[in-house]
Amino acid sequence: MVLRSVHGELKEADMRLFSAGIRRVGCVAILALLVNVAQASQPVPPDQALGIHTTKATGEKRLIVIFADFPDVTRQYSTQVISDRILKNVNQYFYAASYGTMWFRGEVAGPYVLPHPVDDYRISSRNLEVDPTRVLSLIRDAVDAADADVTFSEDAYVVLALGATHVEYGMVGLCGFPGMLGWSSTAVLTTRSGERVQNAAIFCENAHLGTYVHDITHMLGGAVDGKRLTPCLYDHDLQAQGQDVEDWPACLVNMGYWDPLSSHFPYDRELPPAGFSSWTKLRLGWIDPAKVVLVNPGETATVRLDPLADPTSATLVIKIPLSADTYYLVENRQPVNSDVNLPSSGVLVLYADDTVGECRHGAAPVKAVDANPQVPYLMDAAFDLGKARVFVDAERNLAIVLLAKVDQSYDILVTTPIVAASYVP
Repeated sequence: MVLRSVHGELKEADMRLFSAGIRRVGCVAILALLVNVAQASQPVPPDQALGIHTTKATGEKRLIVIFADFPDVTRQYSTQVISDRILKNVNQYFYAASYGTMWFRGEVAGPYVLPHPVDDYRISSRNLEVDPTRVLSLIRDAVDAADADVTFSEDAYVVLALGATHVEYGMVGLCGFPGMLGWSSTAVLTTRSGERVQNAAIFCENAHLGTYVHDITHMLGGAVDGKRLTPCLYDHDLQAQGQDVEDWPACLVNMGYWDPLSSHFPYDRELPPAGFSSWTKLRLGWIDPAKVVLVNPGETATVRLDPLADPTSATLVIKIPLSADTYYLVENRQPVNSDVNLPSSGVLVLYADDTVGECRHGAAPVKAVDANPQVPYLMDAAFDLGKARVFVDAERNLAIVLLAKVDQSYDILVTTPIVAASYVP
């Protein structure tokens, strides 16, 4: 598979392909543009537009915040501060990111003192070393403490707000149900009163907005056949090699700072995290199928692609199916609304493979094509006019060309490498 940007000189093999076609590309390209600039997009069947997705991440969602303290640790932040952080800031973020299609109705219980000291629940900061029995023990003890005061249900989202920091507990936040790496993706906890809990996440009191967004999104996506629909998008193996927070960017090899499922640390930590990628929004069922344009490899079409974070956008994503399980997504990332905190801006090209569950051993369910590998951590991965404006996958007879920018929208030509050759410097 060839995944690269075309900018400046082409490789020798590609030059032979382009030079063979450039002698006859002029008329073809002009005709294609004339036919397609005003071409109306054909309606895309919803299942084909959205692909694998949950139907449970829209509308009002019940969020239960349980304050859980340890007998040997003193809480540093008041329950009011944490309540505001979760019930106001987190809710506002998801409402904006979902285009107003999802919001939380929050309720608070506690604080309750857990039966054991923090060391009995403490876990590793490395995902691959987390002991699931300790995670489940903490969730069970907190839920049992609140059982008399809370009516639990399988469709509720439970947040444990710990009275400790990551220094005492080990990890600043994680999702217990569905479990990390799928180890409890099918588990359901039953309370003493017989009520069932299917969604639960744990947060230390120093968790920032990005951490809440990251792990609550795991709950929203849920799991199908043992696979989380919205898994971590950073590399778990590389994350296990890091020693402290400063090592964090080294594991952002798939999506960088372009999706909070990749990095819950925002690019600018004074701002909220970046908005979700089109891949995550599609899996959560937040993108209207009418705003997805489908183009098959080998076809030529021109699409005006509007900003992904703008709810008024007419077209939010271009989907290019490659096989039953693989496809490209093309999205326009501009610093507006929930996308205000981006590492850069422009057109992001994503390669998705629905056969991959978690980011292990170099594989990932979605990866951003890096338009500028000289800049680390995919921080300049977006294509744009004046720099890398052409993407080519020669093996699949596919090319994507940025033609023009109109306000914050781009005119995008999806075509073949031969047609795209005329746009290469």
